[in-house]
Amino acid sequence: MKTTVALDRIAALCDRMGEATIRRMVDRFYDIMDSSPDAAGIRRLHPDELTESRDKLFWFLVGRFGGPALYAERRGQPMLKARHNPFPIGPSERDQWMACMEKSVAECVADPQDRQDLIGFFHMVADAMQNR
Repeated sequence: MKTTVALDRIAALCDRMGEATIRRMVDRFYDIMDSSPDAAGIRRLHPDELTESRDKLFWFLVGRFGGPALYAERRGQPMLKARHNPFPIGPSERDQWMACMEKSVAECVADPQDRQDLIGFFHMVADAMQNR
């Protein structure tokens, strides 16, 4: 189920949730993706070792959610679409990614409104990354 995205609330998530919660959510996402047979399609699109993937997603989300621009400081502008374009991402990959992220958000984020805002944001991003 898609929800609307309140961009002003997204921009303040880092203040409300804190970087530790964002890190926990990112790490849980990758743990779920790495261990779920239902996520095998997206797991194959990632390197065997996930430390760099974890860091890059964490850095991006901290900056997008109103914290320091960690990703831009380390790697330049995110340019998500361009960076994901080499990977075949269709509805199946989008749905696998979202299933892992929805589970991570449910497990790691306490506030119901923050969970709703995150799911809406992640749906928007996942839809935009499709290139197949």
